[in-house]
Amino acid sequence: MNTPVFSYKNAESFFDKQELDQMGKKAAKAMEELESGTGRGNDFLGWLHLPENYDRDEFERVKKASEKIRSNSKALIVIGIGGSYLGARAAIEFLNGTLSNAKADGMKVFFAGNSISSSYHYELLEMMKDVDFSVNVISKSGTTTEPAIAFRLFKELLEEKYGREGAKERIYVTTDKQKGALLDLAKEEGYERFTIADDVGGRYSVLTSVGLLPIAAIGADIDQLMEGAKAAHDDLAEKEFEKNPAMVYAALRNLFLEKGKSVEILVNYEPSLQYFSEWYKQLFAESEGKENKGLFPASLNFSSDLHSMGQFVQEGTRIMFETVVSIDSPKYDIQVKEDDKNVDGLNFLAGKTIDFVNKKAYQGTVLAHCDGGVPNLSLHVPQQDAFNLGYLFYFFEKSCAISGYILGINPFDQPGVEAYKKNMFALLGKPGYDDMKAELESRLK
Repeated sequence: MNTPVFSYKNAESFFDKQELDQMGKKAAKAMEELESGTGRGNDFLGWLHLPENYDRDEFERVKKASEKIRSNSKALIVIGIGGSYLGARAAIEFLNGTLSNAKADGMKVFFAGNSISSSYHYELLEMMKDVDFSVNVISKSGTTTEPAIAFRLFKELLEEKYGREGAKERIYVTTDKQKGALLDLAKEEGYERFTIADDVGGRYSVLTSVGLLPIAAIGADIDQLMEGAKAAHDDLAEKEFEKNPAMVYAALRNLFLEKGKSVEILVNYEPSLQYFSEWYKQLFAESEGKENKGLFPASLNFSSDLHSMGQFVQEGTRIMFETVVSIDSPKYDIQVKEDDKNVDGLNFLAGKTIDFVNKKAYQGTVLAHCDGGVPNLSLHVPQQDAFNLGYLFYFFEKSCAISGYILGINPFDQPGVEAYKKNMFALLGKPGYDDMKAELESRLK
């Protein structure tokens, strides 16, 4: 089966081969650290061999639970934040499209607990009052503020609609295997439980039950998803630098950073890849953004953003490079027809497809941006299916880990995430934060 192909031919003019060779040696060393488990954060490497070592029994339970959800519900509410929802949302939109919830048939999937917006949650609660739905709450502790608030709300609605026993059959908990408030509640109420592994961080968890249950609930082939990840796992085990695209990509990212390119833009030409970009941003930002190091991961949706951000990319500060994820064969295509009046002047496209036009927009943009001083890397994906998505997930995960080790940081922790939480808890008056509250309030005056 064809797999995604990484290329840097549109970036070769921005560096010398000797520079890449030198960075390649660092990438090879980082790869060795990763594979041998001797690098920083090595207690969070459960994702590394997951595509071949995943829990088959839990995997089968995920498929059975997804069948149950599809049989008794028209909608699934996925409650989680960060890595607890971004991978699933990326996969669902990649596979089912951005308009899947607007279709008359099929499972509707909505996401809650990824913000503290009262308006959003009110509207979603109102929508679910007349819809049969289930909930998948995903939280290692059960006490993270955003998902904990949302779960309270939707648990209450489920119990109002179906009673406590009926609600129990519609609540699926993905949490820590051994401890935590959510685990205790799930045991007490008898909710079906799935595991957040101790050695897999949230942003690397999409190929575990964290992502697999919501993905399976839309009817996606998660066997193929794991097959794609396994193909990537095998391909990217290659030790020779030039033959391992994950090492090459990681090396190029760091080479561009050394040359002053401090921003990487992940570009797509399909709206259904927008949330894949959001997943990528969390993966790299949380992994590399520490110790005053790292590239800033951004994303743009072309060609729409060419009409807003395109001016800056073309002629603004030269601090960026682009990585384009391009789909070779779209799921659907439309032919442009001849028009008698030709008011829009598009008859020169008659007989061609919209995807043909999209590809030419991509090619023209790459040439323009390279001329403007923006290096372009690319990942060509044969088609939008579960196999290729699994490959992409693993490709970026491994590239990110290697890139982090080249930087000399721990790619698997996120100490900075706690800073805002402490301030928020103090300002809310949470017990244990009393000594901070007065000082923070005085700063806000």
